[in-house]
Amino acid sequence: MTDYVARAAVLAPRIAEAADEIERERRLPAHLLAALHDAGMFRLLLPRSLGGAEIDPLTFARVVKTVAMADGSTAWCLCQNTVCSIVAAWLPVESAGAIFAAPNAVLAWGPGPARAQATPGGYRVTGRWSFASGGRHATWLGAHCPVFEADGTQRLGAAGAPIELTVLFPASAAPMTDIWQVVGLRGTASDAYAVDDLFVPEAFAVIRDIPETRREPGPLYAMSTHLLFASGFACVALGLARSLLDALIALASQKTPRGYKTKLAESASAQAEIATAEARWRAAHMYLMGTLAEIWQGVERTNRLDLDQRMALRLAATHTIHEAVAVADAAYHAAGATAIFERNPFERRFRDIHSVAQQVQARRTHFETVGRHLLGFATDLQFV
Repeated sequence: MTDYVARAAVLAPRIAEAADEIERERRLPAHLLAALHDAGMFRLLLPRSLGGAEIDPLTFARVVKTVAMADGSTAWCLCQNTVCSIVAAWLPVESAGAIFAAPNAVLAWGPGPARAQATPGGYRVTGRWSFASGGRHATWLGAHCPVFEADGTQRLGAAGAPIELTVLFPASAAPMTDIWQVVGLRGTASDAYAVDDLFVPEAFAVIRDIPETRREPGPLYAMSTHLLFASGFACVALGLARSLLDALIALASQKTPRGYKTKLAESASAQAEIATAEARWRAAHMYLMGTLAEIWQGVERTNRLDLDQRMALRLAATHTIHEAVAVADAAYHAAGATAIFERNPFERRFRDIHSVAQQVQARRTHFETVGRHLLGFATDLQFV
């Protein structure tokens, strides 16, 4: 069996070497993309029936964390694009083959206002979407759209809720707009794209995360797309926090702070800060990985993800992101003025992890969602 965590570790020095270029160009360079494709990094969650690895969520999380320790933008794109690929489990086999047959196949998508008008053979799609991480190297794009019938009425499901389709189309059909002038994760090229009255065949439109229409039988595809994103992005935060803390530990034995006669490592307060940050990182890491492992054991056994499991993973992922940010902040501040210079290993990672914390997976309202569930109230299941 291929050890994809080991492959990620082999790639890590090359990713780290490209970090300045990634930051400067605001996208992943072609030479790095080629290396990632050669290692199968964008096919980790793709079904084996399509030539993918179909690895388990715990291994995927470890891969993302390993890459994030080398560069946050690369890890973010890897997580985003790889999780997008599990839509293949709901597509007709011919459609999935058309999208993912190419060795450099990458699917990207993002949120935004849109409309899919039902028409014979498919849908006429109009919309504009943003936050399409990895969209600049994507071969296909996706979009999430409410559906309207020919008479203008909105299509509803059996429970009366609006139907949302994920529609897929070649990246060449959707012009990209450069909107990604941001604080951190600059290399993700999370730009905007748009289509106007684009025809999308029925075979390239699916409702994701519905057990009844799932074509692939593997337990991986019983997992929630939202929660695979959540656990993956939590691992981006963990990897960034780990690299910041490691940089502080290395700095402590070299730096004598202004006004002091001894190295930072000899400071009792620095020793306590580092130990406390280490404890917080390890606790968050073990909490997320332990929760993923426990849930995966259950899903492997039952081939389903129940509501309690969904809530447990949502809580672990959200908590982990916020704990990782706390560790990163502690490392950044303990490094003093050294941390503000671009040439040192703190500044970009500090900006990157705070950009992670602004994304939907880190919303503090997720704690409210889980809290309501634990107290027996009905909850909004949009992100679980």
